[in-house]
Amino acid sequence: MGNTYEMATLGGGCFWCLEAVYLEVNGITEIVSGYTGGSIPEPSYEDICTGNTGHAEVVQLKFDLNEIGFQDILNIFFSIHDPTTLNRQGNDVGTQYRSVIFYHSENQMEVSLNTIKKLTEIELWAEPIVTDIEKLGTFYRAEDYHQNYYQLNPNNPYCQFVITPKLANFRKQIRDK
Repeated sequence: MGNTYEMATLGGGCFWCLEAVYLEVNGITEIVSGYTGGSIPEPSYEDICTGNTGHAEVVQLKFDLNEIGFQDILNIFFSIHDPTTLNRQGNDVGTQYRSVIFYHSENQMEVSLNTIKKLTEIELWAEPIVTDIEKLGTFYRAEDYHQNYYQLNPNNPYCQFVITPKLANFRKQIRDK
């Protein structure tokens, strides 16, 4: 029997938001917040925050193909962030917050391209989708205090005003399905 696990790496604003949502998804077996897509080795959070390194804040997901597929991962991704705003999600502004899919395989690249094509055709958003699709380069794990951030810091104002409403909306979407 072959490997039933696959990895996905996604950026859609602050990694704390993506991590909080994907922690609630069946079939996701591991989530690591980190950085990729930039030009300097071993970047720190402070480096990333300058917006000058080219890195994006991302989550790297390990998922069980027996429970969830890459298409499902992307469907969730496009439902929890605005893929039409260039280098911005809400008040988070800069290239580190861009909408981006870092593909791990040719299949993931094709699924990503087809998903964006289909979403564009149905005109789900008034503005065009600006999500980048890039081959995954080196992934750097973010500092420990960024891991599982929402669960460990639910009273943080950012968590209360940004992540909690995003999670509530995601839970409603799932209930409505």
